[in-house]
Amino acid sequence: MSEPNAPDADETLRRHSEKMARKKASRDRMMAKKTEGSGLIIVHTGPGKGKSTAAFGMALRCLGHGMKVGVVQFIKGAWDTAERRMLEGWGEGVVFRAMGEGFTWETQDRARDVAAAARAWEVAATMLADSQFRMVILDEINVALRYDYLELDMVLAALAARPPGQHAVLTGRNAAAPLIEAADLVTEMTLVKHPFRSGIKAQAGVEF
Repeated sequence: MSEPNAPDADETLRRHSEKMARKKASRDRMMAKKTEGSGLIIVHTGPGKGKSTAAFGMALRCLGHGMKVGVVQFIKGAWDTAERRMLEGWGEGVVFRAMGEGFTWETQDRARDVAAAARAWEVAATMLADSQFRMVILDEINVALRYDYLELDMVLAALAARPPGQHAVLTGRNAAAPLIEAADLVTEMTLVKHPFRSGIKAQAGVEF
């Protein structure tokens, strides 16, 4: 038995339809004010997992649209990762350059780290100036910037001078405040739980 004064099924459907019609009208008005836009500066930062993974997901979207993608890895380089294998095998649609030598506590040589970052940036700057690349992923560049391996102003200038329509994706923890200010899209990954803290090593297919 229905409760007293409870709306019947037809009334519930009518209210739902009216609510959705108002929502659609509001959405349409909002979208009418939007522009097509140009290339975006996208920053993935924060202590949580998934920053590079999200960037590579966008790379796959670009490739699905027939867009050329460039990837420069500033920290990873010696590691054999699955995403590197897959993207390097894509053909002319991807240029993938893993140019890092590991984290600073692994190399234990600041001069070597600075030199590696400089070499990686030379490649990255060339990609950022090339209109053939619709997306350029600068993986872990935020780490290189945090340790002052690269000059932030130099990176910001290259980002500002990109060809129209080119997207730049910068990943890594501790993104600099001026970079966040310059970006169009910033996502901070929040760490809630991580298996490493429970003594579980990195897993193939999840971390690499």
